[in-house]
Amino acid sequence: MSQKDKQHKPWGGRFNEATDEFVEIFTASVEFDRRLYHHDIAGSIAHATMLQKVGVLSKSEGDQIISGLQQVRQEIENDQFNWSVSLEDLHMNIEYRLTEIIGDTGKKLHTGRSRNDQVATDMRLYLRDEIDALCGLLLQLQTGLLDLAEREADTVMPGFTHLQTAQPVTFGHHMMAWFEMLVRDLQRLQDCRKRVNVMPLGSAALAGTTYPIDREFTAELLGFDKASNNSLDSVSDRDFVIEFCAVGSLIMTHLSRFSEELVLWTCAQFNFIQLPDRFCTGSSIMPQKKNPDVPELIRGKTGRVNGHLVALLTLMKSQPLAYNKDNQEDKEPLFDTIDTLKGCLRAYADMIPAIVTNKSQMREAAMRGYSTATDLADYLVRRGVAFRDAHEIVGKAVALGIAEKKDLSELTLGQLQQFSVAIDQDVFDVLTLEGSINARNHLGGTAPDQVRAAVKKARLEQLALRNQ
Repeated sequence: MSQKDKQHKPWGGRFNEATDEFVEIFTASVEFDRRLYHHDIAGSIAHATMLQKVGVLSKSEGDQIISGLQQVRQEIENDQFNWSVSLEDLHMNIEYRLTEIIGDTGKKLHTGRSRNDQVATDMRLYLRDEIDALCGLLLQLQTGLLDLAEREADTVMPGFTHLQTAQPVTFGHHMMAWFEMLVRDLQRLQDCRKRVNVMPLGSAALAGTTYPIDREFTAELLGFDKASNNSLDSVSDRDFVIEFCAVGSLIMTHLSRFSEELVLWTCAQFNFIQLPDRFCTGSSIMPQKKNPDVPELIRGKTGRVNGHLVALLTLMKSQPLAYNKDNQEDKEPLFDTIDTLKGCLRAYADMIPAIVTNKSQMREAAMRGYSTATDLADYLVRRGVAFRDAHEIVGKAVALGIAEKKDLSELTLGQLQQFSVAIDQDVFDVLTLEGSINARNHLGGTAPDQVRAAVKKARLEQLALRNQ
């Protein structure tokens, strides 16, 4: 191995043969881990500051290193940095350039740490920032849903089970169901962040270090809640990546469910809503087509994120302690999950406020499916009829409606009374769509007043979150 190669390789002293060219490319990570540069440099500055504080570095050495690292960061941000595959990864590229700038003092930066605890720290710093950004996007999407729910609090639509008309609900109530899914997603992200925000730096390769480091001081500099407790676990743990991707899979599952409904609602057979042209595309052969490509693509991207979760679980399932090269494979799934989540959430945050509802079409659909049948059964129960008997009575009334091609509200009183003498003229108050919806005026119900109350409560909770 040439002297130049030894200078490039942090482990070159042990080897007498140069790395195979293919192996060098195959094992390098710099092409994808370079996105961690900002966090790597921040961690290195904090580490150098700590080494200076405990006397491992002199003030002059510490100042030189910090100044040099700031210059490296500037070069990267100005796209003036020469990334080299021969230097393997982000860390050695930065350290090598630092040494070029400030001389041999740059080689002292790595005192008291290893690339094992360094990369684990970088990833936690990076993921912490990305979680904060994703929380912001989730809050933005939630706000769009609240605005839409409030605007459509009185809009009647059919509610479905088994994709069959079940009971009338309001479109606003349906949007608030989506909102509740996102509330849980936000809570999971915030909870995940607590376990991300633990600092492994100072664990070194696996056993800690003999230098008199101050890990609590470094953790404070980097904004971590605490330093990790066990050096072996610290360098080999990727639970935080897996947990985040699990949360990401749930977010994408929810967006996929939203997308499925949007795709259905925009088709001619439903025609419940319209999406703006800017979120759709056309057909190369059928000029009439307006395809909901954005929700369709988001629905498809769910499989991509789920796949990353499975890949990471598989990556970790047989690893002995401590660090193994396998863990180089943790970054690309994580990075792509973050990029996919950010893109999908941004698309939804922009798209939701632009939805236009076809109120008359939704109302007509609610009328077609005998959606007030349960209200008739409840009416009979209030009149002393056992529910199972009421269920049978209403079933017969629905059968008559189907035969007559009429909604329950369109049957005459005489037609209804042939099935039960308990039915009286006031039955028509509960057979209207508005009567059915307004009757469910309780916490969590679909009544417009409850939708508006839920929106108001959610806005207050959002405000409290933003002010934390």
